[in-house]
Amino acid sequence: MIHKRLRPFNTKETYPEQKLDNDLSQGVVARGTMVFLRGQVAQDLDTRECVAVGDPAGQTRKTMENIEMLLKEAGSEMAHLCRIVVYVTDIRYREAVYQEMGRFLKGVHPCSTGIVVPALARPEWVVEIEATAVIPD
Repeated sequence: MIHKRLRPFNTKETYPEQKLDNDLSQGVVARGTMVFLRGQVAQDLDTRECVAVGDPAGQTRKTMENIEMLLKEAGSEMAHLCRIVVYVTDIRYREAVYQEMGRFLKGVHPCSTGIVVPALARPEWVVEIEATAVIPD
Protein backbone atom coordinates (compact mmCIF):
# COMPACT_ATOMS: atom_id res chain seq x y z
CA MET A 1 0.00 0.00 0.00
CA ILE A 2 1.28 3.46 -0.89
CA HIS A 3 -0.13 5.13 2.22
CA LYS A 4 0.20 4.22 5.88
CA ARG A 5 -2.83 4.96 8.09
CA LEU A 6 -2.10 6.16 11.63
CA ARG A 7 -4.51 4.97 14.32
CA PRO A 8 -7.50 4.08 12.11
CA PHE A 9 -10.90 4.28 13.79
CA ASN A 10 -14.60 4.37 13.07
CA THR A 11 -16.66 7.38 14.08
CA LYS A 12 -19.39 5.23 15.65
CA GLU A 13 -16.86 4.46 18.43
CA THR A 14 -15.49 8.00 18.73
CA TYR A 15 -18.79 9.87 18.44
CA PRO A 16 -21.47 7.39 19.53
CA GLU A 17 -23.93 10.18 20.29
CA GLN A 18 -23.83 11.32 16.63
CA LYS A 19 -24.83 8.02 14.99
CA LEU A 20 -22.01 8.18 12.43
CA ASP A 21 -20.27 5.29 10.68
CA ASN A 22 -17.18 6.60 8.89
CA ASP A 23 -13.77 4.91 8.61
CA LEU A 24 -11.10 7.54 9.30
CA SER A 25 -7.59 7.74 10.70
CA GLN A 26 -5.69 10.20 12.87
CA GLY A 27 -3.18 10.67 10.08
CA VAL A 28 -1.91 9.43 6.76
CA VAL A 29 1.70 9.01 5.68
CA ALA A 30 1.68 9.51 1.91
CA ARG A 31 4.37 7.76 -0.11
CA GLY A 32 6.57 7.71 2.98
CA THR A 33 7.42 11.41 2.76
CA MET A 34 4.37 13.45 3.83
CA VAL A 35 2.30 13.26 7.00
CA PHE A 36 -1.25 14.64 7.00
CA LEU A 37 -2.81 14.77 10.46
CA ARG A 38 -6.50 14.95 11.13
CA GLY A 39 -7.60 17.93 13.19
CA GLN A 40 -6.46 17.14 16.72
CA VAL A 41 -8.38 18.12 19.84
CA ALA A 42 -8.02 17.79 23.60
CA GLN A 43 -8.80 14.10 23.64
CA ASP A 44 -6.69 11.20 24.87
CA LEU A 45 -6.15 9.15 21.72
CA ASP A 46 -6.05 5.88 23.67
CA THR A 47 -9.04 6.32 25.98
CA ARG A 48 -11.03 8.90 23.93
CA GLU A 49 -11.43 10.90 27.15
CA CYS A 50 -11.87 14.66 26.69
CA VAL A 51 -9.38 16.66 28.77
CA ALA A 52 -9.03 20.27 29.90
CA VAL A 53 -12.73 21.05 29.46
CA GLY A 54 -13.25 24.81 29.80
CA ASP A 55 -9.52 25.58 29.48
CA PRO A 56 -8.39 26.81 26.04
CA ALA A 57 -4.67 26.71 26.95
CA GLY A 58 -4.97 23.23 28.46
CA GLN A 59 -6.87 21.99 25.41
CA THR A 60 -4.18 23.42 23.16
CA ARG A 61 -1.45 21.72 25.19
CA LYS A 62 -3.14 18.32 24.83
CA THR A 63 -3.81 18.97 21.14
CA MET A 64 -0.14 19.79 20.50
CA GLU A 65 0.95 16.74 22.52
CA ASN A 66 -1.27 14.60 20.25
CA ILE A 67 0.30 16.16 17.16
CA GLU A 68 3.79 15.58 18.55
CA MET A 69 2.97 11.93 19.37
CA LEU A 70 1.40 11.22 15.98
CA LEU A 71 4.31 12.78 14.11
CA LYS A 72 6.70 10.59 16.08
CA GLU A 73 4.60 7.50 15.24
CA ALA A 74 4.83 8.52 11.57
CA GLY A 75 8.62 8.89 11.67
CA SER A 76 8.65 12.69 11.81
CA GLU A 77 8.79 15.36 14.50
CA MET A 78 7.60 18.88 15.27
CA ALA A 79 10.66 20.39 13.56
CA HIS A 80 9.33 19.03 10.25
CA LEU A 81 5.89 20.64 10.46
CA CYS A 82 5.10 22.55 7.26
CA ARG A 83 1.56 23.76 7.85
CA ILE A 84 -0.99 24.05 10.62
CA VAL A 85 -4.61 25.15 10.57
CA VAL A 86 -6.02 26.33 13.89
CA TYR A 87 -9.76 26.39 14.57
CA VAL A 88 -11.10 28.19 17.67
CA THR A 89 -14.72 28.59 18.69
CA ASP A 90 -14.27 32.05 20.20
CA ILE A 91 -11.86 34.80 19.12
CA ARG A 92 -11.25 35.54 22.81
CA TYR A 93 -9.44 32.16 23.10
CA ARG A 94 -6.93 33.10 20.40
CA GLU A 95 -4.26 34.56 22.68
CA ALA A 96 -4.26 31.61 25.11
CA VAL A 97 -4.29 29.11 22.24
CA TYR A 98 -1.46 30.75 20.29
CA GLN A 99 0.70 31.27 23.38
CA GLU A 100 0.47 27.59 24.29
CA MET A 101 0.89 26.46 20.68
CA GLY A 102 3.94 28.70 20.37
CA ARG A 103 5.74 26.75 23.10
CA PHE A 104 5.66 23.69 20.84
CA LEU A 105 6.61 25.58 17.67
CA LYS A 106 9.64 27.58 18.85
CA GLY A 107 12.07 27.75 15.93
CA VAL A 108 9.83 25.67 13.61
CA HIS A 109 8.12 28.45 11.60
CA PRO A 110 5.32 26.47 9.88
CA CYS A 111 2.84 28.40 7.78
CA SER A 112 -0.35 28.83 9.76
CA THR A 113 -3.98 29.69 9.18
CA GLY A 114 -6.35 30.59 12.01
CA ILE A 115 -10.10 30.30 11.67
CA VAL A 116 -12.93 31.13 14.08
CA VAL A 117 -15.76 28.62 13.79
CA PRO A 118 -19.14 28.44 15.53
CA ALA A 119 -18.54 24.92 16.91
CA LEU A 120 -16.42 21.77 16.73
CA ALA A 121 -17.52 18.12 16.76
CA ARG A 122 -18.17 18.17 20.52
CA PRO A 123 -19.40 21.18 22.49
CA GLU A 124 -16.61 20.87 25.10
CA TRP A 125 -13.89 21.33 22.48
CA VAL A 126 -12.84 24.94 21.86
CA VAL A 127 -9.70 24.40 19.75
CA GLU A 128 -8.76 22.00 16.95
CA ILE A 129 -5.47 21.95 15.05
CA GLU A 130 -4.65 20.04 11.87
CA ALA A 131 -1.07 19.62 10.70
CA THR A 132 0.99 18.65 7.70
CA ALA A 133 4.63 17.61 8.00
CA VAL A 134 7.38 15.88 6.06
CA ILE A 135 9.39 12.81 7.02
CA PRO A 136 13.09 13.57 6.71
CA ASP A 137 15.37 11.38 4.61
